[in-house]
Amino acid sequence: MSAVLVAATVLAVLVVPPLFPLDQQAVDLAAKLQPPSLQHPFGTDEMGRDLLLRCVYGLRVSLLVGVVAALVATVVGIAVGAAAGALGGTVDRLVMRAVDVFASVPHLLMGIFIVAMFRPGVWPVVASVGLTHWVSTARIVRAEVHSLRGRPYLDAAVSGGASRWRVTVRHLLPGVLPQAGLAAVLMVPHAIWHESALSFLGLGIPAHQASLGTMVEAARGTLLAGAWWPTLWPGLFIIVPTLAIAGLAGAWRERINPRRRSELML
Repeated sequence: MSAVLVAATVLAVLVVPPLFPLDQQAVDLAAKLQPPSLQHPFGTDEMGRDLLLRCVYGLRVSLLVGVVAALVATVVGIAVGAAAGALGGTVDRLVMRAVDVFASVPHLLMGIFIVAMFRPGVWPVVASVGLTHWVSTARIVRAEVHSLRGRPYLDAAVSGGASRWRVTVRHLLPGVLPQAGLAAVLMVPHAIWHESALSFLGLGIPAHQASLGTMVEAARGTLLAGAWWPTLWPGLFIIVPTLAIAGLAGAWRERINPRRRSELML
């Protein structure tokens, strides 16, 4: 089920925008706050704009931010975790203490600080999310590197004259990629929620551009007036795809960690 929902989400954001171009500035006050109908399946918002199209465009922005930010965070986390685990000793302790200090600052607070230095847009949000969510990946990669360092084939490589750099690149990094990839997939929903929160606060995507968080924020007044659809649909477009991605990542985790799954079953 999760795979079907993720596939439908990707298909929608790839197919709908080219077929139905959306003018981000278009306003039709004569059609504002129309309930769901055949002409507008999701209804219209307070500016008379079609909610179905705006939700799809907003989801496209959220997925772009989520995927790119997850990749940025994963690359940074792999670099920091692999360096700490491979070098060990004092370097390992200093790096992990720095990671602990960085993790002690709330992600959203640090993200707001980063976004506030730039004009609202997609790429400042990507930088905000990517540069604040690498800590968990770094810890996972470091733990995996420490578990791999005791393997016999690594001792054989070192005894054969392989440098530390060669051992890290040829043997340690391939061993941590499955866990790092899983961490990246799990980070995508978190990044989408983070982008939606920043946009809800008015610090993410510009107000005129379709964004799920901005749409939810703009619909608060209409909800009090009895129009439920401008709030419901953007909220579902945030919740359903992120839960589907998380479910897909959970299936992947069970596949690469069957031992842990059997322990949980017991």
